[in-house]
Amino acid sequence: MNFYNEHDPKAAAWLRELIAAKLIPDGVVDERSITEIKANELTHYTQCHFFAGIGGWSLALALAGWPATRPVWTGSCPCQPFSNAGKGLAQADERHLWPAFFNLIRECRPECVIGEQVESAIGKGWLDGIQTDMEGEGYALGSVVLGAHSLGAPHIRQRLFWVADSKHAEWRAELQEHGDAHRRDGFGGRGELGRLADAGHSESSGRELHTEGSDRGARDELTPYGADCDGVGESNKSGPQGHGRLDGLNDSQGRQGKERHHPEAGFWSNFDIIPCRDGKARRIESGTFPLVNGIPGGVVPGSDPSVSEAQATAESRVARLRGYGNAIVPVVASEFLIAYLEIKSEP
Repeated sequence: MNFYNEHDPKAAAWLRELIAAKLIPDGVVDERSITEIKANELTHYTQCHFFAGIGGWSLALALAGWPATRPVWTGSCPCQPFSNAGKGLAQADERHLWPAFFNLIRECRPECVIGEQVESAIGKGWLDGIQTDMEGEGYALGSVVLGAHSLGAPHIRQRLFWVADSKHAEWRAELQEHGDAHRRDGFGGRGELGRLADAGHSESSGRELHTEGSDRGARDELTPYGADCDGVGESNKSGPQGHGRLDGLNDSQGRQGKERHHPEAGFWSNFDIIPCRDGKARRIESGTFPLVNGIPGGVVPGSDPSVSEAQATAESRVARLRGYGNAIVPVVASEFLIAYLEIKSEP
């Protein structure tokens, strides 16, 4: 059983629909502010997702092949205090909720915590702050900035991804022991460990090396969580509630059995090109234009009979735009998770 914490009632309702459709794992959706949650309420949950939005981290975990039984906490803290589009109040903003998140981490001590934030937060000291907090509690923290465009998306969307690991000391000791064994056997570091550092070698612990980062993780399809669901969504259509599908999650790391394809032939292959005021033409997701003058395809009226169709449609559209706009890009997040899982699986 998972725990999903989302303060926005519309996003929380979206999460419940995703759970009902089995697109994300079963769990409890809690609409309270994270400041109201107590540590003792979380002890019996396997995976906890804070600031859950529309379930992007759950989908990313599934895409990466993260087992549903493997504990993890995720949290994409509110970006408004640190976004270039905001007021720039940073840590002085009341929406700076990392302290509340950190208090729960400190009390519950999950083995692994993974999160995301806007890139601009780095320059405002956000990353320094969480690194100081987490390392003070014995976690090792790593981070990287990844953009959706690096996987072929028609937008940049640079985001800071980070992971904190409380078991790093044991893992480091295992690596050291493994390295010492190779040196004793006369490999001199040029055994499996040496091959991992050799970018020109065609194998790494039995896995093919992909040196072109832009090709990494491009998928043809997306699939609902834990189901085959043929026809639920296709590569050129959004699936139920905005999720697509990814077939072929059949090995230990969530990779497809077939060779990965170039991004422009994969998930974002279906796009429209629109002219922009700066004279350039840019790609957007097919079916979303126009965003202002008209209603994108797939947006339907709400079910409340007391609300007019026009009003319900407008509210539904706003809710979807907010949900999409605040969400992580699961395909990008999954690549970050895959890299972490690969590192944790060595040697």
